[in-house]
Amino acid sequence: MAAGRHRHIRNKTTQRVERLAKLVAWRAAIVATRPMRQQPKRPMSTIAILLSAFLLSVVALAAFIWSMQKGLFDTSPAAANVIFERGEAGQPEDPAADKPHGTAGDAAYDTSRDIADESSAPVVFLFICCAMVWLVVASLAGLTASVKLHEPDLLASVPWLSFGRIRTIHLNAVAYGWAPMAGLSIALFLLPRLLKTRLAGAKYAVLGAALWNAGLIAGLGSIAAGISDGLEWLEIPWQVDILLVAGGALVGMPLVLTLVNRKVDHLYVSVWYMGCALFWFPVLFLVANIPGLHFGVEQATMNWWFGHNVLGLFYTPLALASIYYFLPKIIGQPVRSYGLSLLGFWALAFFYGQVGGHHLIGGPVPGWLITLSIVQSMMMLVPVIAFSINQHQTMRGHFHRLIDSPTLRFVTFGGMMYTLSSAQGSFEALRAVNRVTHFTHYTVAHAHLGLYGFVSFAFFGAIYFMVPRVTGREWPYRWLIYAHFWLAVAGIGVYFIGLSIGGTLQGYAMLDASKPFMDSVAVTIPYLKARSVGGGMMLLGHLCFVANFVCAILGLGPNRDRPALFHQGRKRALGA
Repeated sequence: MAAGRHRHIRNKTTQRVERLAKLVAWRAAIVATRPMRQQPKRPMSTIAILLSAFLLSVVALAAFIWSMQKGLFDTSPAAANVIFERGEAGQPEDPAADKPHGTAGDAAYDTSRDIADESSAPVVFLFICCAMVWLVVASLAGLTASVKLHEPDLLASVPWLSFGRIRTIHLNAVAYGWAPMAGLSIALFLLPRLLKTRLAGAKYAVLGAALWNAGLIAGLGSIAAGISDGLEWLEIPWQVDILLVAGGALVGMPLVLTLVNRKVDHLYVSVWYMGCALFWFPVLFLVANIPGLHFGVEQATMNWWFGHNVLGLFYTPLALASIYYFLPKIIGQPVRSYGLSLLGFWALAFFYGQVGGHHLIGGPVPGWLITLSIVQSMMMLVPVIAFSINQHQTMRGHFHRLIDSPTLRFVTFGGMMYTLSSAQGSFEALRAVNRVTHFTHYTVAHAHLGLYGFVSFAFFGAIYFMVPRVTGREWPYRWLIYAHFWLAVAGIGVYFIGLSIGGTLQGYAMLDASKPFMDSVAVTIPYLKARSVGGGMMLLGHLCFVANFVCAILGLGPNRDRPALFHQGRKRALGA
């Protein structure tokens, strides 16, 4: 009976297979009798996409150069002199508080500048105060996170002081606290000066600062409580981001109103940088924070599109605008090549937009996107070289001013670090280099060289220039300025060199298949300790900076009748 049952099952299976074969043959016959459908067009090749993007950028840049040659943009030396009043060229303004406010008959006297400074002083003071607070908060959080990398059991029982949270608090306190508050204070101070008019709508900026800082406090509190969107640079929950968007819009209104009411025909290059930074950042922030829009690989791509562009299209333009104003004002000479300054601006605008993709090398993203990012990263050498040549040529014959001027020393060092960090970033994008440095502390060193060595130093120098004009009182302690500079320089030096060496060794250890992963961790420990030493030095420098500022606004310390320049016991440099 069992054998008969098995034969019956085999027969039924055979019948089913035959019926399925007939069905397949019938479907094949139907398909064969249908007219041939047109094959879908092949997508554009990767090479064609890359060449199109590259040629578009080059053609746009060529069109801009042609427009400059035809006089559509004023690149003459006279355009560079727009920051000086009649008779001011050759007379350094460092700081202006030591120069007597003359009468209208004085050739070097500028009534519009007094009006501009007076109109912007209260709101600039507010933004500087906020920047100082966030600088200390960010520095403390950053040092705590650094120490926990080599002492993981430190404060391990406190949840909000775990590395994942305190490091994120540090990043957001810098990215949305110190850097924007300092950069916007500079923009609010410079635009009325450069446009020869009063700051319009200052009350909107005050309200905007209140909303922005309230949103940042709420965002950092959410991160400390373990509530985060989980994307680097975008950790603050999107519900809180609404406050930042509203605050940023209100801060931008006075800048737009002042631009509309300008009393000048030519817009100095610093105005181009600041204006576009204030246009680019809202676009970046809104696109990156729209809830439910980005998922999966696209979300990762967007994340680094925002993360890189917020540095290159927001902080970088504000810092470069500061350098292009304060450096020539201090030495009393216009920039050597105004055409190069505009070339640097437009090249930054053309080439920076897609450089963030090199952070995704090796990830599940289209190869053409990575290659496009690498190409644009290398093209960023164009604006960097333009700026570097311009800075050096402008400073020729005036390097002696670095001995005395705090502002010039900070902004010049910041400009040098712009050259170094940008050139490093371009070559770091290459696949051969990225293969070693990706996912290592080398990238952290590079990021700090850019955001601290370049951007923060430019902001420090600008604040040293602005505070005597905003408060009407000189910096009381020269030695605190001196200590701030050298602690910050030594700190970023130890930090950058230590992590660069440690990150390189870490990368090679991870590429060695014969070594366990923990070897790549153990090799970094001495360099992580060096990172903490460098971070501690930077924190001490910041405390000197803030202490000096507090003494200035509270009337503590000596009341100076002349600027707080370095080496005042020596014979002052000519024109100082």
